[in-house]
Amino acid sequence: MRDRDRAEMNRRLFLRRGVCAPAIGGIAVRNMLVETARGEGGGLLAPRPTRFPARAKRLLFIFLTGGFSHIDTFDEKPALRADAGKTVTVARLKRTTTTPLLASPFEFRSFGRSGLRISELFPHLGTVADELCVIRSLHTDIVEHFQAVLAMHTGSATVPMPSLGAWLSFGLGTFNANLPSFVVLAEQMTYAGSQIWDSRFLPPAHQGVRIVPGAEPIPDLHSAARSATLADLENMMLRDWNERHSAARPDDADLKARIQTYETARGMMREAPEVFDFSRESDATLELYGANRGDSRSFAAQCLIARRLLERGVRIVELIDTGSSNNWDSHGNMNDHRPKAKRVDRPITALIRDLKRRGLLDDTLVVCCTEFGRTPWTDDEKSKGRGHHAKAFSSFLAGAGVRGGTAYGETDEHGREIVSNPVHVHDFHATILHLMGIDHRKLTYRYAGRDFRLTDVSGEVQHAILS
Repeated sequence: MRDRDRAEMNRRLFLRRGVCAPAIGGIAVRNMLVETARGEGGGLLAPRPTRFPARAKRLLFIFLTGGFSHIDTFDEKPALRADAGKTVTVARLKRTTTTPLLASPFEFRSFGRSGLRISELFPHLGTVADELCVIRSLHTDIVEHFQAVLAMHTGSATVPMPSLGAWLSFGLGTFNANLPSFVVLAEQMTYAGSQIWDSRFLPPAHQGVRIVPGAEPIPDLHSAARSATLADLENMMLRDWNERHSAARPDDADLKARIQTYETARGMMREAPEVFDFSRESDATLELYGANRGDSRSFAAQCLIARRLLERGVRIVELIDTGSSNNWDSHGNMNDHRPKAKRVDRPITALIRDLKRRGLLDDTLVVCCTEFGRTPWTDDEKSKGRGHHAKAFSSFLAGAGVRGGTAYGETDEHGREIVSNPVHVHDFHATILHLMGIDHRKLTYRYAGRDFRLTDVSGEVQHAILS
């Protein structure tokens, strides 16, 4: 039989069975719909119980690409100003060099009842200082962008592994089956590309969905069906056949993921357009974020979208402020940090305030970080910028389960080495999972004969930062 004839026969068989389904298979279809309704349409992403009470139900992960300088933002070093120009010995590859220390060009001041010291780069963020827990003792293993970004997102700086968001989606599921469990707002592609929100060997349904801010953040979002009745009939028949096809192939994870993706896509056609529609947001809210009505691309608009996604049941939202160029990688001049900070300071602060006034901050964990810090010295004698520094850098957390108005960990007088409470990337991830109700040692997935986890074979929860 020719391929063309075989294909024609298959089409006829499909249509014949489809037409007869209401008569001979209607009860089966109905039962399947009832079971789906009972599961609230969750499917592979249905909510799962935590091992212990979760302090946070949602995660907002804000990533400032390029490596912002800890000693110019959240880790003030008066001694660095006093010792500016003095030379220090630095090991570079297989040789050592001497290079001058560089004072911060930014002033610091105390904010809030806590007196948390924050740079002039973040005047708005200072107004919510009592909500922030600043970690000043983060460290990572590799001092190159690609590997460090990969480590902050997946726990591995060498071999790409499932991302933090994918692990959380796998462990917790979602609240709203009509929207993805893990959404990434990224106007530009950052270092390591889509690997930082990939699910790798986890079921593909847990991969992050990238949204590109703009007039059409999700292409082809509007249904082409001529009527709701026709769309419903098409969906019922398609779901019936998908389930039968999947049942005959129980070990095909990609097939199940594709079915789940189509289910989510249909839900997004109903709900996502409203998420990106700011028309009902008040002028006061837009003013808070610094967004203009009709704006769909700015970082302020992205922060507002993030809030709307979280309150509509998306479990994990990541905001990536810039891509692999024109970011916080200030080798030439530290004053390049000024426009970068101005772009994100007000919107991030507004997002924290907005979540709090809506009662969402109590069970939403906000994390803001970068891939590494910057050196206390210049790249060379003529430079006013700093190099990459993996031995110490800063981050901040806010919201559910976090002790606000505090600083954790300490670096030496120049911000070069950690002198107390070091926090490795694995410790950082273990603490995030703990706040989400997950024991990082128990969240595992067997692949290629081994049980893998986000924190590899280490990681300690930093209980001192917990409220």
